[in-house]
Amino acid sequence: MPARKLKFEPGKYYHIYNRGVGKRSIFYRHEDYMNFLQRFKENTAKTNASIIAYCLMPNHFHFLLRQNDEMSVGLAVQRICLGYAKHLNIKYEEQGALFAGRFQAILVSTDEYLRHLCRYIHANPVIAGIALTPDLWPYSNYLEWIGQRQGTLVDLEFVQKHFPTPEHYISFVKGYLTNSHALPEALQNYLAAL
Repeated sequence: MPARKLKFEPGKYYHIYNRGVGKRSIFYRHEDYMNFLQRFKENTAKTNASIIAYCLMPNHFHFLLRQNDEMSVGLAVQRICLGYAKHLNIKYEEQGALFAGRFQAILVSTDEYLRHLCRYIHANPVIAGIALTPDLWPYSNYLEWIGQRQGTLVDLEFVQKHFPTPEHYISFVKGYLTNSHALPEALQNYLAAL
């Protein structure tokens, strides 16, 4: 596999995502989602990365991460995906690849893109038609963002800096879901490539 062109650097934000090979499910039960999140918690702590936003969907995942020092956030994600795939193959007595290649990573280069990406990630279950509202999907950190759950996979300092109140963020996400705000070009390009 050729080397990744993207360099992971301290202080930068990255949109990390991947899906199951052939769009197959990568999570079957509640405990699978929890196992994956526990792996993320442990490995991002080891690399001193911050989890900003995440959403696990039945056949793919999205994370918005900030690399805080020289330890590559990419290395943490690689370990997470490899370990989880091995775990799932053993648990369900399967063989072969779980993910459709290595994870994808996009540098989040503007504040506008950063803000829109947060709501895009949290709105994923609604857009996919598996939840009526973002707060009804338990496998994201939207509930932490709006103060309805006390999870640890969130950077509350980031949330409060960019969205001073839960109501502000709820409105921002609703604006996206009702198409009342234009998406930044970088996010439009990402969606067009799907």
